[in-house]
Amino acid sequence: MVTKAQIQLVRSLADKQARSESGLFVVEGTKMIREALASDFRVERIYAGEAVSEAFRAELRSGLAEAVSDKELERLSHLRTPSQAVALVRLPEGRVQGGAAFGEELALCLDNVQDPGNLGTILRVADWFGIGEVLCSPDTADCYNPKVVQATMGAIFRVRVRYASVAGELADAVRRGVPVYGTFLEGEDIYRAELAPRGVIVMGNEGRGISAETAQCVTHKLFVPPFPFDRHGSESLNVAVATAVVCAEFRRRMR
Repeated sequence: MVTKAQIQLVRSLADKQARSESGLFVVEGTKMIREALASDFRVERIYAGEAVSEAFRAELRSGLAEAVSDKELERLSHLRTPSQAVALVRLPEGRVQGGAAFGEELALCLDNVQDPGNLGTILRVADWFGIGEVLCSPDTADCYNPKVVQATMGAIFRVRVRYASVAGELADAVRRGVPVYGTFLEGEDIYRAELAPRGVIVMGNEGRGISAETAQCVTHKLFVPPFPFDRHGSESLNVAVATAVVCAEFRRRMR
């Protein structure tokens, strides 16, 4: 039986401060939890409903998982429609970076992306297009927010996400000769621009775009044109959609 204290802990992890203090975040759903178990993240506890008990048979035997009722799952879940399994996963402590310096392979940089759904989708896009590193400004949404985690569909366990001074990291990349791309309304048509197989793609805030400070580090301004080019329709693309379009074009050039 799940205790009141356990339920309070799981529910509290909707808050960033509680995640920081406990060192834990929540993962929901059988598929997502199995992805966490297969990754280098440490799964601390699994609460498994009767419907998914077979999927966690080994974990139930070892004591890592605990069988719970549907009523208890409702109290544990952060989702409107409760999932059949909820897990507590340890926050990573300085995940080891690969051999390449930032931008030596294609990377993403997010400048104050606020919406958890957008951030989660962008991490999923990065995973799809083989982009292994995403640098976030400190004011970007927390990637371990339950809404972000669910929106990544498991990408959170494969894409390295870190938070740091964007301007400082980009300035260092530029000094090393790394191209830094950003999306602007006055940018060059992405389908006609020269694109390198390495570099950093900067995506900005949902309403304000890339900040003035960050824009100073952008060496190549790009624009995703509407069709036809002179059509007056939506003012702009959603940032997650725009990220997918830009990443797709970069990868298309490498085929």
